[in-house]
Amino acid sequence: MKTFLNNIRCEEKSISTSRQVIDTMAILFLGIALGTFSKFLDNTASNDLPFIFEYLDVGNFLGRFAIWVLIAICIAIYSNSSIRASINVFVFFAGMVTSYYLYSNFVAGFFPKSYAMIWVGFTAISPLLAFICWYAKGTSKVSFSLSAMIIAVLFNMTFVYGWIYFEMYSLLELLVFICGLAVLKRNTIKDSIMMTAMGIVLAFVLNLLVPFYYG
Repeated sequence: MKTFLNNIRCEEKSISTSRQVIDTMAILFLGIALGTFSKFLDNTASNDLPFIFEYLDVGNFLGRFAIWVLIAICIAIYSNSSIRASINVFVFFAGMVTSYYLYSNFVAGFFPKSYAMIWVGFTAISPLLAFICWYAKGTSKVSFSLSAMIIAVLFNMTFVYGWIYFEMYSLLELLVFICGLAVLKRNTIKDSIMMTAMGIVLAFVLNLLVPFYYG
């Protein structure tokens, strides 16, 4: 396993312990802030929010997976090692999910247990997913394939399609997809185009084999 990971050719960056603690605490507070903000929007009538929030349907957007997956990908990719990626992403989701459902229970006055369990389960597996995602920034063929697979997942979170229809969930999801392409871009335009094309093909295959709606 160690030899396999070494062959992926990702460079770990050495940073001080104090910097690691500061980074992880900042990510934790980011998760707490975004979880609280998300539930605040969810608990506020849309006509009481600024027009742009209502127009873009930001509340429902934050209730779907795409934006949270993008944030997790960014945290994982820009962590200094695969282990740090696992820790940072787990801390982010732990803070986000905890603050969201504490707000739901103590401020909004209800606790959607079944929906909460989905997010708890996602948080539980997030360290493994982050560990894998970190290697997507490498230069090997495995890294290229991992990037394409991530693009496939983001594509299916952005678009809903079938034999005779094709549409996007929202403009914000499209922005998430574009940001994902930017984060995962390869060293050359040609490789980036090939990665995107491979990701879209994988998305269609994935949708046929395991149809799942991420909204």
